[in-house]
Amino acid sequence: MEKTIREQLIEISDPAYQKHAASLIPNINNVMGVRLPELRKVAKVIAKGDFRTYLEQADGEYFEEVMLQGMVLGYVKTDIEEILRYVADFVPKINNWSVCDSFCTGLKFTKTNMERVWDFIQPYLLSPNEYDIRFGVVMLLDFYVEEEYISRVLELLDKISHEGYYVKMAVAWALSICFVKLPEPTGAYFLKNSLDIFTYNKALQKITESFRVDAETKQWIRSLKRK
Repeated sequence: MEKTIREQLIEISDPAYQKHAASLIPNINNVMGVRLPELRKVAKVIAKGDFRTYLEQADGEYFEEVMLQGMVLGYVKTDIEEILRYVADFVPKINNWSVCDSFCTGLKFTKTNMERVWDFIQPYLLSPNEYDIRFGVVMLLDFYVEEEYISRVLELLDKISHEGYYVKMAVAWALSICFVKLPEPTGAYFLKNSLDIFTYNKALQKITESFRVDAETKQWIRSLKRK
């Protein structure tokens, strides 16, 4: 008899890793303790098979079960509109930074469908939901910090106004990536923006922590800190 997905995950879980993983994600008490590389192996196998039936019937009781569904969407080979329908179904299941960020990183089909995915993520950036917005922001920082998009990305990040900690941290992270990759337009943006003090200063801090920014530039970034 074939093992269920849950049975497979329990078999490859690691109790020692479970404690570590659970400690990194606040408010989550349903972690099995499966390492990400192991989850990816399972996701690749599912994506090559009858992934539609899997996605329709997939359990989401455990953290890894939700993470696995997101990973499968990064590996499936089908047309962009079908994938985006599945992505739209998945986003409401995101309830922590770890699932959000791993999910976004896997959506490599974005690179060959830049404008279509750009349009798709816009409503999420306007959502009242903390993790909808984080999804949109992480998609921007993963795929759209490019010359062609930078002015639009900075404009979108500037308009985000949400009190959620994981939104503010995502915006700060995104702006630090923007600066590291495209310092001129992002540096100009730091001189004139609508960011709240926490997000603004956190973005500056993340830039000063980057190994890809030289000491002189870091000194200038520190001088921009708001009191």
